Amino acid sequence: MDLLFKSIRRYIPLSETDEAIIKSLFRKQKLEKGQHLLEAGKVCKNIIFIGLGLVRYYTIIDGEEKTTYFNREGEFVCDYASFLPQTPSQINIQALETCLLYTITHANIQLFYERVKHGQKFGRLALEEVYINLINQVRSLYNDPPGIRYQLFLSKFPDIWQRVPQYYIASYVGIKPQSLSRIRKRIKIKY
Repeated sequence: MDLLFKSIRRYIPLSETDEAIIKSLFRKQKLEKGQHLLEAGKVCKNIIFIGLGLVRYYTIIDGEEKTTYFNREGEFVCDYASFLPQTPSQINIQALETCLLYTITHANIQLFYERVKHGQKFGRLALEEVYINLINQVRSLYNDPPGIRYQLFLSKFPDIWQRVPQYYIASYVGIKPQSLSRIRKRIKIKY
C-alpha cells in the first residue's frame, strides 16, 4: 500500500485518517500473467492500482489485436469510458506479468471522493492527466512517423521495453514487427 499512498500523494496530501479510509476502500488482488483485468463487452467495475506488474490495453480490429497502451507499477489502470458511465467496454486489459493489484469499486471511489479530505481534487487531477496522455498519444499516431512514435514509446516507458514482447511494441507504435526491427537498427538504441 505504500506505493499506492505515494502515487496518490503526487496529487494531494494525505493525513493518517485519509490513509485509513483508503485502506478500507481498496482491495488487494493477484492476477496471473495472461489473465484479463477487463474484457471487451464487460463493464469496467474497478479502478486498479498496480503495486507490482505490467499490463497492456488492446482492442481487436478485423480479427487483429492492436495494443493501445501499457501501465506498470505505481500507475492506475481503468477504462474510464466504461467505468464512469458503467457501460460495456470496447477494450481489453491483460496482465503481461503476474500482478499485485489494489482495486477500488465504482461505489467506493465515490466514498473516496467524499471522505478523503482532498479526494475530489485527486479525481480531477488524475483524470486530467489521463486526458492529456490520451490526446498526446492520438496526436502522435496521426502526425508522427513510426520512428518518432517508437522514440516516444522509449521515452514514455524507458523501464519496460525489455519486459514487453516486441510485437506488442510494434502494435503500439502502429507498425509491423519487421518495421520495428528496421527502426531499432536505424536509431541504434543499445539493448
